[in-house]
Amino acid sequence: MTSGVKMDDFSNVTVLILDDEQMVRENLEAFLEDEGLIVLTASNGEDALGILAANDITIGVIDMRLPGMAGSEFIVKAHSTSPHTKFIVHTGSTNYKLPHELRDIGITHDDVFIKPLADMHVVLNTIRRLLG
Repeated sequence: MTSGVKMDDFSNVTVLILDDEQMVRENLEAFLEDEGLIVLTASNGEDALGILAANDITIGVIDMRLPGMAGSEFIVKAHSTSPHTKFIVHTGSTNYKLPHELRDIGITHDDVFIKPLADMHVVLNTIRRLLG
């Protein structure tokens, strides 16, 4: 292929999608896998912490309203055990305000997306930015 377009090398990038909505998880998983990322999924924070403990997670795409452990609580716990992992907030709350405990670990408003996404490339572009 001689198009001159550099393909991303995501072979060592593992993304954890934490969302209680199966369709959201599956659609985002399929999109990111098609882009070459390794994707793991969980429907609740407790399962996601187990996945995080057993895998080197590069990026987490985390819903905020979850059964049991809230997404913000998951991120704080995950950051304490895996400080190199970066996080993207993916929420259905249209009036979501980024809490100070998430800002304190480096999450910015540029890392927050409201569901449903019209174009999942914004998540991919944010992953690229977070990877530096």
